[in-house]
Amino acid sequence: MKNNINNINALRRKKNAVILAHYYQIPEIQDLADFVGDSLALAQQAEKTDADIIVFAGVHFMAETAKILNPSKKVLIPDMNAGCSLADSCPAGPFEEFLKNYPDHMVLSYVNCSAEVKALSDIIVTSTNALKIVEQLPADQKIVFAPDKNLGNYINSMTGRNMVLWDGSCHVHNQLKAENVINLKIQNPDVPLIAHPECQSVILEMADFIGSTQALLNFTKSDSHNKYIVATEGGIVHQMKKYSPHKEFIVVPADKTCNCNDCEYMKLNTIEKIEAVLQNETNEITLSDDLIRKALKPLKRMLEMS
Repeated sequence: MKNNINNINALRRKKNAVILAHYYQIPEIQDLADFVGDSLALAQQAEKTDADIIVFAGVHFMAETAKILNPSKKVLIPDMNAGCSLADSCPAGPFEEFLKNYPDHMVLSYVNCSAEVKALSDIIVTSTNALKIVEQLPADQKIVFAPDKNLGNYINSMTGRNMVLWDGSCHVHNQLKAENVINLKIQNPDVPLIAHPECQSVILEMADFIGSTQALLNFTKSDSHNKYIVATEGGIVHQMKKYSPHKEFIVVPADKTCNCNDCEYMKLNTIEKIEAVLQNETNEITLSDDLIRKALKPLKRMLEMS
């Protein structure tokens, strides 16, 4: 692996390339990346980069977002099969038909969606800024929220709104069971539960802190506890341990086969695949000019309101 990393470092210098990695990537990729972050931070970083090539170590919709924000740059993804169950749960065609039932509603879409769904939206949000953006809108503004029903329910509960929700979810968060959380809390009675708002409401109701991936990381850095039960994808624990090496983190398991909760799509990316796409400039994200134009508008509104 050392030779792979040395070659990657030489290639990114030679080609003026930047590697952006999501917190759910394997630790080796997080450590290799020029920037590691959640969806909002990565979108902001992609918008301002002066690199000629962006290698996006994440999933497909994230690489699409980078391309929309940087249409003149070459955006590569290590594995084209790195999709997203949440994005897949909201196909553009059925979603467009769904919206015809709500012609007087503003459309807010979670960034975890395809470029085509973004193009149908008025504003894009992330788990970091969704609540902040909704609270900036008039109280009587009718809203359709897609695609994550759990995040939508959480926003409704926090704001008192009654947004119309698309019936989608992230399998990584939606598969977490209350029984597993309860068992961990019984075993660790004084340990706080921190949870991502993509989790089901039954889990959020038990949580001591709810926040985006970045917010969860920030909380563990500043909070005084030395142990946490973590209800989200396990990749973030690598950063939590880096910032708080003296603390312990227990990931709520997806099932009884392991003490983990991994997104198999995120884990498709490897060091070797990053080296290959940088070497050969393959797996390029391509979008039509018209689609980029339509999808850029709601993304720009998000960045302006964040």
